[in-house]
Amino acid sequence: MILQVLAFSLPAWQPHFVLLDNALGNEMMLLRWLHLVFGIIWIGLLYFFNLVLTPAMKQYEPKVRVQIYPGLMSRAMGWFRASAVVTVLVGLRYFSIHMAADAKLAGDRSLIGKWFGWWFVVWMVAYVFIYALQLPAKGILDNVWVRVIGISIVVIAASWLVLALNGGPNVSNAHLAISVGGGLGLVMLLNTWGVVWRVQKKLIAWARTSAEKGMPMPPEAERLMRWNYLTARTSFWLSFPMLFFMGAASHYPFLSTIAR
Repeated sequence: MILQVLAFSLPAWQPHFVLLDNALGNEMMLLRWLHLVFGIIWIGLLYFFNLVLTPAMKQYEPKVRVQIYPGLMSRAMGWFRASAVVTVLVGLRYFSIHMAADAKLAGDRSLIGKWFGWWFVVWMVAYVFIYALQLPAKGILDNVWVRVIGISIVVIAASWLVLALNGGPNVSNAHLAISVGGGLGLVMLLNTWGVVWRVQKKLIAWARTSAEKGMPMPPEAERLMRWNYLTARTSFWLSFPMLFFMGAASHYPFLSTIAR
């Protein structure tokens, strides 16, 4: 009763709900929401694999692992790869809206294609090097610091290059921040589908056969598990700067004086 009296006696407390009359504004809010929902599923599973599943599996005997693995990973990988695709596709649409706004401000619509082209080429070339640095290797190439330093150099160089190519007096902070954060997201998507899913399909099938027929896992399984581990670890660490830049797009205008 007291709360009802307060609610009606203080107009500022009364609910207020109005959709924006700007269709683009509503679309951008929907895109943010979808990006967050599916991004949480994707990154949440990535963190689960790295922080929970991998350490837990090491505690079980091989016979127990092959019983648990197929059912658990089949379902998890379905959500993992699907959420990755939705997150990136929605993010690309959101990115294109910011590029279009900047191109309109610059008075040159052709800049949209140029900016997106440079962004895509830079990060695809960067991924070629990152892919190579994730491969199982022997000797010095398997040293953790060689991998960390190598991938760091590639990521920093790609980030600097895309900022230099896409930057300008009419380019917004959101555009530039997503150029880096979205590029890292693209790398993680390629890891998800190009390595992790390819490896997991084989491991799941082998584990299921091993559990049903009592056969040992093929010798190649160890190399594939190592490759999967290195790739998942790379995506795990790249997720931290990726999330920073995605948050900075709207909340930390440090790359451009144009905060939009």
